[in-house]
Amino acid sequence: MLELDTPIQFVKGVGPRIAAILGAKGITTVEDLLYYLPFRYEDRVNPRSIAELRAGEMASVIGEVRSSGLFRTRKMPIFELNVGERALAQPAPDAANLRAQAAAAEAEFPLLRAGSIRSRPTIKCLWFHGAYLKDRFKPGQLVALYGKVEEGWKGRGLQIVQPQFEILSDALSEPDELGPELGTEQRNAAQPDQSLEIGRIVPVYESAGSGKLTSRWFRHLVHSVLQQLTPEVADALPPSVLSRMQLMPRREAFQRAHWPEPGTPMAALQDARSPAHRRLIFEELFFLELGLELKRKRLRAQPGIAFELTAGVRAAIKRILPFHPTAAQKRVLGEIAADMSRPSPMRRLLQGDVGSGKTIVALQAAIIAIENGYQVALMAPTEILATQHYLSSRRILESAGYRVALLTGSLEPEQKRAIRRHIARNDVQLVIGTHALIEEKVEFAKPGLVIVDEQHRFGVMQRFRLMKKPGHVDAGDSPAEPDVLVMTATPIPRTLALTIYGDLDSSVLDELPPGRTPIVTRRVSDERADEVWGFVRKQVAAGHQAYVVYPVIEGRDDEQPELEFEVGDSEKKKPAATLKAAEQMHEKLRTKIFPDLKVGLLHGRLAADDKDAVMRRFQRGEIDVLVSTTVIEVGVDVSNANIMVVEHAERFGLAQLHQLRGRIGRGSAKSYCVLMTGGKVSEIAERRLEAMVRTQNGFEIAELDLELRGPGEVFGTRQAGAVSFRVANPLRDRELLELAKREAAAVLAGPDKDVSKDEITLALRHLKSHWQRRYGLVEVG
Repeated sequence: MLELDTPIQFVKGVGPRIAAILGAKGITTVEDLLYYLPFRYEDRVNPRSIAELRAGEMASVIGEVRSSGLFRTRKMPIFELNVGERALAQPAPDAANLRAQAAAAEAEFPLLRAGSIRSRPTIKCLWFHGAYLKDRFKPGQLVALYGKVEEGWKGRGLQIVQPQFEILSDALSEPDELGPELGTEQRNAAQPDQSLEIGRIVPVYESAGSGKLTSRWFRHLVHSVLQQLTPEVADALPPSVLSRMQLMPRREAFQRAHWPEPGTPMAALQDARSPAHRRLIFEELFFLELGLELKRKRLRAQPGIAFELTAGVRAAIKRILPFHPTAAQKRVLGEIAADMSRPSPMRRLLQGDVGSGKTIVALQAAIIAIENGYQVALMAPTEILATQHYLSSRRILESAGYRVALLTGSLEPEQKRAIRRHIARNDVQLVIGTHALIEEKVEFAKPGLVIVDEQHRFGVMQRFRLMKKPGHVDAGDSPAEPDVLVMTATPIPRTLALTIYGDLDSSVLDELPPGRTPIVTRRVSDERADEVWGFVRKQVAAGHQAYVVYPVIEGRDDEQPELEFEVGDSEKKKPAATLKAAEQMHEKLRTKIFPDLKVGLLHGRLAADDKDAVMRRFQRGEIDVLVSTTVIEVGVDVSNANIMVVEHAERFGLAQLHQLRGRIGRGSAKSYCVLMTGGKVSEIAERRLEAMVRTQNGFEIAELDLELRGPGEVFGTRQAGAVSFRVANPLRDRELLELAKREAAAVLAGPDKDVSKDEITLALRHLKSHWQRRYGLVEVG
């Protein structure tokens, strides 16, 4: 019998070579294979006949190959497959008979493709750039097709364009693409059993090994493994949780998720809402939340710094405020101050929309630590953001007598050494930097507060390393953990606040400073650039100022730290020569389009003092139009600037566009954001731009950004030390996530009448063995 921890290599029909391919998919054990769930299902209990198909519907159909061929057009090769109704209640012909029939058909009807039979309904399938399919199909093969049914050209019959397909029986034999090992072992593991392909709900899996391990291969392997799997599968979910949540046993959930019972609603299967899916998804989320709850409990037991909130500290906070705080800022600062006054370390997430004033709240928290004699570290993911924080912090704090330093990777070695010496001697109270802050050479004299900006761009371990920076410890004392404040300018949907940031308490700035006006956002093609520049001139003539933002500095996108080029779109990066760049367009705007206006230039390669000088001139109104890269994304506040033009807007991420737009609308005048696009715009980029035009709500934009790119892309979960999910999807499974959090907290509150000490121990043992290796839940934090 097979156990869940049996290495996949030792499953009959796998072997070392196939195990290596499966390993690339994260499948190393039998348990991993059983969590490799189908991505969709096909109802082959009573398959639709071709005659029943209607244009406009998504359909799954099983048919028999009639003919196939490749024809070439001026633009591309197109592969055409004609499939007819399969003959029922007839024995399948052997390979020799099929070859004889095909040869006879070709000899008798040379103008027709072999196997062409017109007596039953047929459907045509087309694949663009389909040369790779030329020798894939043979007359008489049984195939399953899935796709959108459409009217054929000029209404001639029905067709499916680019359907997903699967060859169910191949009477002319398939080549062993991986050589003897795969061919032999694959057949040993799963001899083609027609009952797995037809007459039931059939699972469809993602292929592996560049298509060499097909969905059909996985189907037969999983079926074989489930037959050999021990009946006694360990279940670490406490019985009380199983009962309250009405969850089926784990062994049964594996069986039904892969091989649903007849009558299971197809919609529930496709949406991962069947009882089997619900059980496996809840299990994954439960152990995630159990780990996060355990982290929170352990953190509360660790020694921290109990900062004093004296009258002097309160007066110092008020001295640095450049404006009257909003009610939301006061509330959030109160939450942070209460945390910092406790003897356990603070772990708090500070989030809010663009312009809600997160930076000033973070600086107020820094004053609490500094006035208590401690140092503060603020880490940003890029030098651009670090420099912006340094400039704005210096303007606010240095006049009050606080010492601020910037430590980034691009500084000269001697500058770095000097700054490190000042940090070690406690000559610097606020240190702002990038990843350079977590280098082993950087030692703080007395670290008290760590502020991490744009946390989603860092891995968990990076934050952990900064938290663990050594400081002075008195003899006999335990090292006190510094407080941690995580800031994000991208609002976090609640689902991710419960997962990626599940170990943090959350504060939300849900109020903008008074006087903010809605921003009118329009999307136009760069063919209308003259109209746009005319509108900019009109706004400047009315006494306002403008931003013009470009994606790159000199036209070499691979060297620009400012722009996170969107990957994952169907489009490839534009050649550098076709991207408008800040330096070239600054010259054009200054000399040809706005020769009578004062046009400035700001980008990431300018020295910090030069950037500061440009921004000060813009703030004083000495610059009418500021040409910039995304260096203005954070920390720039010029209330007189009421128009922003973003060129090549299709190349920016949704969150980044929202951040840029937040630079305007800070005064009483009506503000305008113009998103100019150049060339072809991908479907995903269209959705980003449409969202920008439709809404200014940061949380709505964050949800869409998450939907378009997925949690792994938006929040950096592909980095070491971060969450990855096998069956759960925090967006789709929000309700189960909330329930899992509740149940995990209840279990760790035991033992009690519902859950015994042994059951808690079993759950924690499962957590340690299954989750610690994936993202260190039990240890980090």
